[in-house]
Amino acid sequence: MSTATASLIEHQFPIEGMTCASCVGRVEKALKAVAGVQAVSVNLATERATVNATPSTLAASLVAAVQKAGYSVGTESTEDGRAVPSKSKGEPWWPVALAAALSLPLVLPMLAMVFGFEWTINGWLQLALATPVQFWLGARFYRAGWKAVRAGAGNMDLLVALGTSAGYGLSVYLLFKHAEHGTPHLYFEASAVIVTLVLLGKWLESRAKRQTTAAIAALNALKPEVARVRMPHGDVDVPMALVKVGDTVVIRPGERIPVDGVITTGSSQVDESLITGESLPVAKHAGDKVTGGAVNAEGLLLVETTAVGAESTLSRIVRMVESAQAKKAPIQRIVDRVSAVFVPVVLVIAALTLLGWGLATGNWEQAILNAVAVLVIACPCALGLATPTAIMAGTGVAARQGILIKDAEALEVAHRIDTVAFDKTGTLTEGKPTLVTALAAPGHEDKLLSWSAAIQAGSEHPLARAVMIAAEQAGLDLLSAAKVSAVPGRGMSAEVQGRALRLGSPRYMQELGVDTSVLAESARKLQDDGRTVSWLADVTASPALVGMLAFGDAPKASAITAIRSLQALGIRTVMVTGDNLGSALVVGSVLGIDHIEAEVLPADKASIVNRLKDGGHSVAMVGDGINDAPALASADVGIAMSTGTDVAMHAAGITLMRGDPALVADAIDISRRTYRKIRQNLFWAFAYNVIGIPLAAAGLLNPVVAGAAMALSSVSVVSNALLLRAWHRRG
Repeated sequence: MSTATASLIEHQFPIEGMTCASCVGRVEKALKAVAGVQAVSVNLATERATVNATPSTLAASLVAAVQKAGYSVGTESTEDGRAVPSKSKGEPWWPVALAAALSLPLVLPMLAMVFGFEWTINGWLQLALATPVQFWLGARFYRAGWKAVRAGAGNMDLLVALGTSAGYGLSVYLLFKHAEHGTPHLYFEASAVIVTLVLLGKWLESRAKRQTTAAIAALNALKPEVARVRMPHGDVDVPMALVKVGDTVVIRPGERIPVDGVITTGSSQVDESLITGESLPVAKHAGDKVTGGAVNAEGLLLVETTAVGAESTLSRIVRMVESAQAKKAPIQRIVDRVSAVFVPVVLVIAALTLLGWGLATGNWEQAILNAVAVLVIACPCALGLATPTAIMAGTGVAARQGILIKDAEALEVAHRIDTVAFDKTGTLTEGKPTLVTALAAPGHEDKLLSWSAAIQAGSEHPLARAVMIAAEQAGLDLLSAAKVSAVPGRGMSAEVQGRALRLGSPRYMQELGVDTSVLAESARKLQDDGRTVSWLADVTASPALVGMLAFGDAPKASAITAIRSLQALGIRTVMVTGDNLGSALVVGSVLGIDHIEAEVLPADKASIVNRLKDGGHSVAMVGDGINDAPALASADVGIAMSTGTDVAMHAAGITLMRGDPALVADAIDISRRTYRKIRQNLFWAFAYNVIGIPLAAAGLLNPVVAGAAMALSSVSVVSNALLLRAWHRRG
């Protein structure tokens, strides 16, 4: 998959054959050596590489570099106009079962000794049982280990191959040397059981890793394969690839909505839970937007298609989740540095263990076993999986709650947030203000509402919609306006009926020199009651007041819960709004906001965020409008409402799929728990090696126990990450 970003091209492709963190480091090193490559990120858990390179860099050269490093690039298929990896079936189970069946007889004498029985299996039978485990079922370790050697590096497979081969070779040597004197003590069971345990660990790990991608699988499952399109001659079932923007799609009760669109006919309750995380069905009527993947619960709907394929909301959600899971968290850089030298260091320790024990005691048999234990316990699988599996599980549970996290860095940074700054309109309030009062200046009673409606006719701003609804309810004819333009942070300008009009904030009126004193007292009372006030002025000759419009916007029902949840997490809340101070104070006191910044210009919102950051705070900004985009980009983490504009969502690291501010606390809580899992996983991954390697080198760790611990290390970190899937909202 390739996408253009500025002057760079992003390539994504699956990598086959990686088994540990050392493999990741080798693939990244090989890709970075390709001319034109600027950045590389390889993820062990998703088994994907993301490469940013100049347009002159050929994909074929990247594939060749991966292959030269000893790995292969998986095939990809096309779905909805984008490249996706072919579905992997994971590790097969039968090699594990067969290896266990062949190894069990070798282990039985050891188990019998616990109960006081002593017997030995004929050495030649042990050889017959262990050989297929070592060289057939364990062939994967030799192949991958040899590739690593040819590439001048090491990996987990090389450690396992060397360790088990040493144990197997020692046993063959002893068997031939002492065969004439009865069955000597052999170690075939150690090498066979180690191979079996590693295969079991990889199988369990593969199963667990597939569970971490369950969120993407669930989202992909929402995509219908066909849509019922209304044609002149009747309704026809059409493959999704052939549905076009503008087509009218028929959705019957109980069916899944196949496209993004606008309802033209009908009304229904629509279940959007798997897309937005909203548990209750949402009422939809003609003119409302619907999202592909949602379920039509009741009525028959006719929907005009507005987006299909890669441009649909569902496809964009899948891409965002995939992107977050494919990219590395900053903490992973520590692991990468360790992994780069891990295998060579382990080989040196194993060699020193062999020589130290052999020269010190003269017992080279025991020296080999201790060196084998060092090689086997030191598997770096857990190090490579510790961070990405937690990131995948965290982004997956967030997606199920309707929280889309753009990248792993946003997820990691969010755990440090101690201050959340909110926009007011549409974020903490419903964003559907109504015109509650229209006060005209003397002589303009019949012009205020009609002129205001003319100026606002083409605007999608919530206040503009409120004016249009009020004009429609008053039965006014819509006048035409010319030279309509927005004045950022201030209002609108236009010409109506030959008059130069300006509509906007008190600040705008002051800058224009408009005298608002005749209505100033009324405006102050309305603002004290929490109303948002806009002024209309005629500046054709000299600035003259036409009147004042007052709007009311109720706080969202979940806003109080959102603020209390954040405060329960120890987070300070700030409201940053362009509205007047009176309106901001009313909403702030109702919600319990800690600090309020009112009458703020759009450009100044970013300045306030930067000021909070300069004060030592880690800041998240929550907004939904174009004017929030600079502040979203300036914050440590930008959080956008999907009910807002695309510009806001592109500037944000986290997108909330429904306009519920309570999701902000959920996003931060999920981030904190994910980061906690990452630290737990890294602790256990390092602990296995920090404790296990010295024990093995000291001769205190049996190779079989070392193999079991190594397999357990990988499975434990993945299983620990999967506990995130049980996350639920506090309280």
